[in-house]
Amino acid sequence: MRKQIIEYTSPLDALIALTKQLNTYEIKYQMNSEEFFAKYTQGETSDDEVFVEWAGNYQHYLALHQEIKSKLRDVA
Repeated sequence: MRKQIIEYTSPLDALIALTKQLNTYEIKYQMNSEEFFAKYTQGETSDDEVFVEWAGNYQHYLALHQEIKSKLRDVA
């Protein structure tokens, strides 16, 4: 499957898009992303493409969340 690259105008736009995607996984698999990621990193899930993608999206979400949080602290 070919992946589409999407560019966002700001980290906040990217965070919103990732949050929507994570919500889709969470509804489908009846598990929040934090819980999933803990199981994934402990090897308790398969390495199916969807789980690898979910884990990558969650890591990206965490990085963006931290980036935005840091920028907000710098402004305050």
